[in-house]
Amino acid sequence: MTEIEIGRGKRGRRAYAFDDIAVVPSRRTRDPKEVSIAWQIDAYRFELPFLAAPMDSIVSPETAIRVGEFGGLGVLNLEGLWTRYEDPQPLLDEIAEELDEERATRRLQEIYDAPIQEELIGRRIKEVRDAGVITAAALSPQRTAQFSKAVVDAGVDIFVIRGTTVSAEHVSGAAEPLNLKQFIYELDVPVIVGGCATYTAALHLMRTGAAGVLVGFGGGAAHTTRNVLGIQVPMATAVADVAAARRDYLDESGGRYVHVIADGGVGWSGDLPKAIACGADAVMMGSPLARATDAPGKGHHWGMEAVHEDVPRGKLVDLGMVGTTEEILTGPSRTPDGSMNMFGALRRSMATTGYSELKEFQRVEVTVADSHHKR
Repeated sequence: MTEIEIGRGKRGRRAYAFDDIAVVPSRRTRDPKEVSIAWQIDAYRFELPFLAAPMDSIVSPETAIRVGEFGGLGVLNLEGLWTRYEDPQPLLDEIAEELDEERATRRLQEIYDAPIQEELIGRRIKEVRDAGVITAAALSPQRTAQFSKAVVDAGVDIFVIRGTTVSAEHVSGAAEPLNLKQFIYELDVPVIVGGCATYTAALHLMRTGAAGVLVGFGGGAAHTTRNVLGIQVPMATAVADVAAARRDYLDESGGRYVHVIADGGVGWSGDLPKAIACGADAVMMGSPLARATDAPGKGHHWGMEAVHEDVPRGKLVDLGMVGTTEEILTGPSRTPDGSMNMFGALRRSMATTGYSELKEFQRVEVTVADSHHKR
């Protein structure tokens, strides 16, 4: 990879976001009806290759069930409102009406200061499980050791450990670090872990025994991490780097395939085929689902980074509403901007380029734009 001289004492790699690349049609096309976009991780098969991000503006127990019925995987945030409050609806209504950014941040910090109730963790997971859909829930690395037993005892199918940046070895002088390898080895359920953005970090996470790795740090519409910490992940390059780690780990492990999940930068339907083309097996989506009329946030969107007590790295944003969750995922669409029927668009993109399976589509040709294309 060519490095660019930033100045005499510093060099850096050129990296690309999804906006910088495009998928190239091939000499063959297919009927969209003959295209499969199904995805399987461990023993679980999904008709749509996506996870709904564990954010309170998107996933409640009710919407997790709905997403599961549509063929995706709704991931419940176990550090959110549903495990801190018996009935979070009045608080969701209050958040959706707050317009002042500074006041919103202070109020979010206050709301999320309430303690997590272990009893509610089990109850929320049971709500989703009792509906008969595949059940997934997420904790941050800092809370995983404390609450993981309650999560597994409640019968979760897939466990997600998600943070801004997750390493195989978190160094801390103040607390006992989470030993991911030992933790995953002792669990009876598949674990998806992330985010990471480099080949080396991904390889270390794959060696812990994770079933899937999240690429990115969830950077999206509600995040200000670039402004606050100076950290950003150009997703096309990050996904391609981690896909290379998956390939090399497949050889190293004697055939163990770890799924690569693009987490961040997937805001419109056109970003889906680009993520797969760069090597992703599936995507984790946030802002597209926050625009659903039946989303908990009613068009308002925020993440856990926004409620950090010392250094908030996100904010409450009003994305507006475009349609139901079903219309956003599988249509029909009433807009030409890529905000609805996202997976119908992925299916059509694959058909247009002549591919019938996601794994094959990872080999599609892409081009890089000379200048950054703005929507």
